[in-house]
Amino acid sequence: MYAEVLPARIENETDSRQERSKFCVEPKCLLSESVLRVDGVGPAVDLDEYHGKLLVVTLGINAVVERTGLTISVWGSPDQNDWGSKPLVTFRQRQYCGVYSVLLNLAHHPDIRSLRVQWSMSRWGKGERSAQFGFEVFLEESGARVSGSACA
Repeated sequence: MYAEVLPARIENETDSRQERSKFCVEPKCLLSESVLRVDGVGPAVDLDEYHGKLLVVTLGINAVVERTGLTISVWGSPDQNDWGSKPLVTFRQRQYCGVYSVLLNLAHHPDIRSLRVQWSMSRWGKGERSAQFGFEVFLEESGARVSGSACA
């Protein structure tokens, strides 16, 4: 009897997960987890369903060399050619591993269709080691973490 009930339960759980996934948007990766040693610019990422919304941009730092700083900025473009003269949002300089988030309200920038990440690194003090950070940047709609708890 138990063997007959179990497959139906699994099927219902799968259907339920698929139904919930219609309402739960996965975070969008702006820069995949990387270990970098020099300043740079990430790829252009289309906003798609995030266009014109209030977003949470999250920086996750998982590796740091001592006495170094990382500054991350997010730039927007309507056409992936013109990235403007200033970033939409900038994280203050970080020196430690952790997860840091800032709000980005794209309702104030209805023309923005793409985002990209730019980073700069600094090093101070004595020693020959260069700056090095392992980090990633992603975005999600504001409130997604709260409503996402029902999506798990």
